[in-house]
Amino acid sequence: MEYPREEFTAEERRLLEPHFTNLDKPVFGVVDLPEVVKGALFARYSRYQGTLRRLYLDEFAADQGGHPARDPSAGSPADGPYSGSERAEALYQRVFLEFGDDSVAQLGGAHLACEWSSNVLTKILQRGRLAAYLEQSTRYIAYDRRLPSGRFRYYWDERLGEPYAAAMERIFELYSAGLERVRTWAARQYPRGDEPEAAWRRSINAKALDAMRGLLPASSLSHVGIYATGQAYEQLLMRLLASPLPEARDFGGLALGELRKVIPAFLRRVDMPDRGEAWIGYLAGLRERASSAAARFGLGDARESEDGPSVRLLGVRGDEEELIAASLYEASDLPEANLRAAVAAMSPAERGALVAELVGVRENRRHKPGRGFEAVGYRFEITSDYGAFRDLQRHRLLTIQWQRLGCDLGADVPEEVELAGYGDEYREGLETSNAEWQRLRGLGLDEDAAYAVSLAYRIRYVLDLNAREAMHLIELRSGREGHATYRAIALEMLDRIGTVHPAIAAAMTHADTETEPRLERLVGELRRQRRLEAAGRS
Repeated sequence: MEYPREEFTAEERRLLEPHFTNLDKPVFGVVDLPEVVKGALFARYSRYQGTLRRLYLDEFAADQGGHPARDPSAGSPADGPYSGSERAEALYQRVFLEFGDDSVAQLGGAHLACEWSSNVLTKILQRGRLAAYLEQSTRYIAYDRRLPSGRFRYYWDERLGEPYAAAMERIFELYSAGLERVRTWAARQYPRGDEPEAAWRRSINAKALDAMRGLLPASSLSHVGIYATGQAYEQLLMRLLASPLPEARDFGGLALGELRKVIPAFLRRVDMPDRGEAWIGYLAGLRERASSAAARFGLGDARESEDGPSVRLLGVRGDEEELIAASLYEASDLPEANLRAAVAAMSPAERGALVAELVGVRENRRHKPGRGFEAVGYRFEITSDYGAFRDLQRHRLLTIQWQRLGCDLGADVPEEVELAGYGDEYREGLETSNAEWQRLRGLGLDEDAAYAVSLAYRIRYVLDLNAREAMHLIELRSGREGHATYRAIALEMLDRIGTVHPAIAAAMTHADTETEPRLERLVGELRRQRRLEAAGRS
């Protein structure tokens, strides 16, 4: 097809070229402009008759004073002479505040680093669905070095007291010593074969990190990178500022200050009394009302003890007939009721074969069936160690709710730690964690008490997800390089789905059901080693 091609003068091209990846194609990128200007361009775009490049020339470029690109030394978007910034700010003021069109806050974003945040806070940071998160992993990094302060890497606040610091120091000492003990055991248990030594050593180290991470307390400090739109940040900030956890509120204030240096127009409402402050008050009230109601009906802190980890299928929405009808819907011209009637007339064997036919041959786990699989859903209640929960909580195309982290539900010592002869020391660490958790709760620090809880202690939570997301989660988390605890959860979820929907479970062909002991990450390390060798590195 021949697309219309807009003509620009030499001067117009001079103004456009620094900010548009091409000037003659119907698809192009917008670059080297402040986020507020990019967002305002697109916000205005919907009511402008011309093209985006022409809109830039008509309404934004003039504010540059004839300079095609901003001076890199001009400073931050909050204080520099950016192209069209004043016009963009005015547009957001009018559309976002006066008319309440929240969608314009989706048109610009920013990268934000949140460093030295506890593993309690990281779950609050990552609760929002509409953002991208990357968190430093306890599966790849050893937490055995001290900070410049002389303390190990854990959250510290004077109000927690010196007994808390002493407990954390002891737990980290046990963790550090245990890493070396398990490394030595793993090297004997899985001697090097013909694989490169560097890959083998990394997999041995990974085995030790996986085995010992459960001893780390939730106070362990991590780094989180976030990319989100202005709208997602607004929600994140209000969630932090409404939290009963002081650390979260502190980070909320810090994040608001930094984001206002980058995307100030998107965050005007956060601390307005009749907007953000009222919303923050409402969010805090939701939590308080739920806690009050739970206490009133005797459903508060008295949690039932359990014998161990568990995966329960609480409920199912839809069936394989509905999934088939939904999968055929876009290929048909009939109402869904007609499709359901036709599928209902099929035999179970015919329906099972049809599900397999519709899914087709999936060469790898990234090949997902269509949205028809979203017609069926599952609600699981899971009790697992907090370490596994942290990994599953990162899945955002589902609903996840979790209860407060504590020690009531117990913890287990990993088999590898026992085999390495370090079980008693590991149990000492768990007992130290439990005692400090109890002490902090006794002081009325219910939210802060979670800092003292080792990741091996269990937490109860609900995962509510459709069949398409279940396929993604199960196949990803059952992978041979995954941690043993969440691999077990994924495989149990697969079994539970298979009891109610065998054809759907059968479509999850890339679940790794092997359970024999192994160096889980050796395959990945070998791949990495090949890439390094190809790049000329050892």
